[in-house]
Amino acid sequence: MITPTSPHESAGEFVEAAVAQHQASLLRYAARLVGDLDRARDVVQDTFVKFMAQPRAAVEGHEAEWLFTVCRHRAFDVLRKEGRMSHFADGEAERVSSSEPRPGLVLEQKETQSALLALIHRLPPNQQEVIRLKFQSGFSYKEISRITALSVSNVGFLIHTAVTRLRRDFAALPR
Repeated sequence: MITPTSPHESAGEFVEAAVAQHQASLLRYAARLVGDLDRARDVVQDTFVKFMAQPRAAVEGHEAEWLFTVCRHRAFDVLRKEGRMSHFADGEAERVSSSEPRPGLVLEQKETQSALLALIHRLPPNQQEVIRLKFQSGFSYKEISRITALSVSNVGFLIHTAVTRLRRDFAALPR
């Protein structure tokens, strides 16, 4: 949720705060869905244009959920229009630039992260999506349910199945 800088925060400041807080994560999410950084930028821009057109009262308090839902729908519209899905090469989506600072990681953490990302990439697309929404974007099962239009129990099942497989596959990796 976006916290106002003052009780008299303008609509422009409200939108600027939403962009600052969510643009990078929306861009990563859209890039993963459409498979192309330029198309992802267009999807995110369209999402924020729609956000600006909304009455503040309609989105305040659940901005992230609203933005990710609209972004997802817009990404699928783009894919339907093109009639095809394209994907990044292995590991390319994880290198999408972000304005968010990343803390330095020790080599072992980088290797673990790389191995997990490769394992996630091998999951079915619906499991990849819910895993990314849960662990990269921090959404609750209920929020993921509303974003993806899946039932909360289906979201839970997909996450459980994916995590179980990731644990098993990660444990089987050579050390």
